[in-house]
Amino acid sequence: MVLGIFVVGSIGYMLFGLDLIDAMYMTVITITTVGYRELLGEELADSEKLFTMAIIVIGVSTVLYTFTLGVQVVVEGQLREFVGRRRMDRKISEMRDHVVVCGWGRVGKAVARDVRSTGKEVVVIDQNVNRVGDIDIPTIVGDATLDSTLRAAGIDQAGALIAALEGDAENLFVTLSSRAINPGLFIVARARQEESIPKLSRAGADRVVNPQELGAARMASFVVQPNVAEFVDVVMHERSMDFRMQEVEIPVGSNMAGQSLREANLRQQAGVLVLALRGDDGSFRTNPDPDTILHPHHVIIAVGTVEALEQLNRVCT
Repeated sequence: MVLGIFVVGSIGYMLFGLDLIDAMYMTVITITTVGYRELLGEELADSEKLFTMAIIVIGVSTVLYTFTLGVQVVVEGQLREFVGRRRMDRKISEMRDHVVVCGWGRVGKAVARDVRSTGKEVVVIDQNVNRVGDIDIPTIVGDATLDSTLRAAGIDQAGALIAALEGDAENLFVTLSSRAINPGLFIVARARQEESIPKLSRAGADRVVNPQELGAARMASFVVQPNVAEFVDVVMHERSMDFRMQEVEIPVGSNMAGQSLREANLRQQAGVLVLALRGDDGSFRTNPDPDTILHPHHVIIAVGTVEALEQLNRVCT
């Protein structure tokens, strides 16, 4: 608005006979009420007076309004919020293979905490600004069912998405939209109702989880096999032991490709125990035969110390 008035005023004064610089000068001293030195002569024509009066009224009002908005932005912290938002958007745009968590409820918080503990970057989407206002994770405040919100979270470059919204219908819509935007995305969806599980799978979810069922199974396991359940908890969740369970995929071009488990001798080379092997068809072989031939994209599920599992990663590459 200020720029528009400046342009109109400059053109108007040029029409009254001033050159460009003098016209710009007259416009500036008029809308800022400085009135340092007029250049139109001592006697102004009625048209010049009316034009100057209009510029004064409109220009001064616009300048004062702009100044008021500027003070309000600074005082209320909107400038800091705007700068922080731009900085966060830039950070999200640079992310690759990160995890997008839709929904910052109890499930979303637990998922984000565990994913971040592995070193992966996380972006959170939630509609409630009060729930995500004070977290130290990049966030997008908006509707996760909208393509624009998903794209703002970097869904095109993401490696995985967690659909943990309150309703199954919302999770279904997020799954459909995410799969359409990024066909290679790994999607885990939350389901509250049993009948929603096949629907979410057909919509494109790679895994569908019912937290109530998992919680019930876990509680039952503590009754039936308490020591086994507690050991799994310690290894997978509490991390209080120097012992982990991890999966490692054999990449194309790996030296291990074409070798048998016996020849690879991972217990000797890496100090790990191979629990299972997942083949190209997605099936698991528990306690695999030592003569099983390893191929690219086979997934080795092993247990060992942190150092041993890092060595396994190096051996497989």
